[in-house]
Amino acid sequence: MTGEPTGQDAEDTGSNRASGSGRPHPGDRLRPGTAVTPLRAGLHLRGRRGSLTLEGSTAVPVVWGLLEEPLRTGDLAGFREGLEPGSAVRTAADTLLGQLADHDLLVPAPPAAHHPDPAVARWIDATATRPADAAALLATARAEVLARDPASPPATAAVRALAAGGVPVTLTPDPDLPPDRILLTVRGAGPDRAVAAGRGGATGYVTAPGSTAQARADAAALEARLTDATDATGTAAAAQPHKIPGTFTALLAGAAAHRLLCAAARLPDPATEADDPRLLPGIPAVLLADARPAHADHHSWLGPERIDADRRVRLAPPAGLAEALRRIAALGERRCGPLPAPLPGELPQLPVPLAACTLPGPATGPAATPRTLTGGGPRLDLARLELFCRAAELLLGEAAFTVGADPGHARGRALRHAAARRLAAAPHRRPPLDPARWSGHPQLRHWWTTLTGRLAVPARLEVHRAAPHAQAYRAVVRRTPPGPSSGPGPLLGEAVEATPGDAAAFAALAAVTASCTAAAGAPGTPPPPSGGAAAPLAAAGVPTAAWEDPGWTGGWLADLAGREEAFRDTLHRLSGAGPAITPPAPGSAPDLGLAGLLRSFGFTVLHTAGEAR
Repeated sequence: MTGEPTGQDAEDTGSNRASGSGRPHPGDRLRPGTAVTPLRAGLHLRGRRGSLTLEGSTAVPVVWGLLEEPLRTGDLAGFREGLEPGSAVRTAADTLLGQLADHDLLVPAPPAAHHPDPAVARWIDATATRPADAAALLATARAEVLARDPASPPATAAVRALAAGGVPVTLTPDPDLPPDRILLTVRGAGPDRAVAAGRGGATGYVTAPGSTAQARADAAALEARLTDATDATGTAAAAQPHKIPGTFTALLAGAAAHRLLCAAARLPDPATEADDPRLLPGIPAVLLADARPAHADHHSWLGPERIDADRRVRLAPPAGLAEALRRIAALGERRCGPLPAPLPGELPQLPVPLAACTLPGPATGPAATPRTLTGGGPRLDLARLELFCRAAELLLGEAAFTVGADPGHARGRALRHAAARRLAAAPHRRPPLDPARWSGHPQLRHWWTTLTGRLAVPARLEVHRAAPHAQAYRAVVRRTPPGPSSGPGPLLGEAVEATPGDAAAFAALAAVTASCTAAAGAPGTPPPPSGGAAAPLAAAGVPTAAWEDPGWTGGWLADLAGREEAFRDTLHRLSGAGPAITPPAPGSAPDLGLAGLLRSFGFTVLHTAGEAR
């Protein structure tokens, strides 16, 4: 008989948190709320925070039929005493019980004074690792609900929910709170905890547990963000707050009470129990809820005021491109994300994948219209990463910052930008490289054929060595001017890379992107060249098949990743700078602002003038 764990408790092997011994205790019983589905040759059990599938024998459902009633009634000891030691039934029962204990589906029998309210006791038993400890914490807890109007529906609903959790509640007026916001606090054996619930526009929210000051700051920031998001989408509910259903208000208050009770009893936060892959470990989560259509889910979120110690988290850099995109999705969530989300939208994806994002404009003045950025790449995921970094740089101040998913990515982008500016400003004293040195590159052939054949763009491509004997090259694609002309045509794309073929390929790709962007009617100007800076992220942990040569995007990225570190060192030497500067570690003061938020999510923000080198 084998067990296959799934869900949050899949990693909780080898420890019985109910009895603390790794094996079932005679007084153990099945966690309340555990659902059981017999299979033809096994059993599937689903608890509150995980599930377990046992397969391998048609005897498993039979053994479960013997065990289920003693496990649910707490008479496991009497049942086991009735089985002959060493018998096949006793061995099978103990094996099944061991699997249940290993996956946290057993709890100790309740002590004499577990909790006086049976409903609260069942909830604790279904959730807590140590039910007796959680019950003792709740027994000492005292809650308070603050609202501008204590008789308002959100306040009275929160009082009912907290009282149903077995905690004494007081209701206090607070004229400083907005009409739709309530603040729930709890005091007990541990530090005071608080959550806020309210509404911004048409969307309701519940903050993550924190100090009272943190909950107030998070609520104010969320309401401003959600109101702006509602105004941007023109949701009619924002103008008609009285149309929000009463059931929605009650459910929102109940969700806030639930989070607060879990914090008071040191139970897992509800945001962590759904195994949502979109949530980032280590980042607090807020609950966002909509009334029409009815929908609620959690989102990773850090407010602009990070008062509590757990809000000053700084994630490690993402290990690969997929993880970087998860963090971009969290930062670009359409309602509470502080940054624009780069998405394909309705843009064409052939011959080059395109994505776009909209930067917020000033609130007033002639430049109040938001600015739309459009970009492309060899793959859509790479285009989205590049566009996100570009948007963040523009919001930070383009001339002063470079953003990357990790230190290497940021440094590669910054060094390429600096090299392109330097080489563009200095006239080439030598003729361009012989095309025979780069024209055979398979990626170049693809993108150049696309540009000049499929898109019928008259263009000229030149590649120059960045410096004598240096393994660094700059490629430039310019539109061929109509008629006889001695001057160069407008720039369509450029790149700085370690080989002439790579530089030519990325310059041609940039030219195709610019042409397709213009053809789609999307605004945009050619961004600074980033080329293969993201290749190590894209290749990390991704196996390359033997047949994937540089003609395949995956094979090309793998080749680029192998050259990237040496190429960055080459650009660093060509810049004439001293040793590479490591970004300073954060001091004791909170790292606030957009740059601090990006660093909290694991992104690297460099001051281009110094740290880029």
